[in-house]
Amino acid sequence: MYSAPEPPAPVRRSRVLVLLAAVAALVMVAGAVYFLVPGDEGERVASAVPPERDGGRDRNGEGPPAAPDDDGPSPDTAPPGAASPSAAEPIGSLPPPCGTVPAGTVRSLIPKAQRRESSNQTLTTCTYSSGGDGFRWLRVEAHLYAPANTPTPVDDARRYFGAQWAQAHNSPLERTVSLARHSGMGDEAYRWYKADRGQPTVVGQVTVRIRNVVVTVSYSEQAQGKGAAEARERECLGKATRVAGEVLRGFR
Repeated sequence: MYSAPEPPAPVRRSRVLVLLAAVAALVMVAGAVYFLVPGDEGERVASAVPPERDGGRDRNGEGPPAAPDDDGPSPDTAPPGAASPSAAEPIGSLPPPCGTVPAGTVRSLIPKAQRRESSNQTLTTCTYSSGGDGFRWLRVEAHLYAPANTPTPVDDARRYFGAQWAQAHNSPLERTVSLARHSGMGDEAYRWYKADRGQPTVVGQVTVRIRNVVVTVSYSEQAQGKGAAEARERECLGKATRVAGEVLRGFR
């Protein structure tokens, strides 16, 4: 008698179920790796790659660190020839009243000169006058604003110089021919050419301030005819300027 084949054993079904369960487990593990690993790795990669720059600036708008400011050389590396602080210090004392004009200059300007001088700690005067024919006269005067007597010696000298400049514009005893500032001598200077009222004499005068000292040099001689007026002015001012330059060397 024929018998029908028997159905598959339960063992085969269980093997299939186990295989399906293993595949499902692998899928779940792969999904977990996908969600966990990429985020961490992505952060590490992003931190290793430098930000893109546009014109020297990154996407966050931040540029490279600024270079330190260059304010020029430090005091230790100042350019050669720069004035030292001591060069601007106030002058402490005046030289001898007649010790700043060379003897040769005196002989050329005032032959056979007679000399008179006076001095104290803040004012000196030296006057040379001719002893022969023809009137000639040279006077050197120095005013010192001593640091021991005032806390602002340079400012005091500057104010005195300004007062002398203003007074020259309104002098009742002289007739001003020319009056002008003069550059290239001391800290400030002016030259004044004038004629004495009531006397036939002309005067070329140079007033100079060097720090806290004001020096006035006056050269005078007899006035000549009108035809030589301009030449006489140049000569008198030239002589006074020459002496003033020599006097200033005694203050350096």
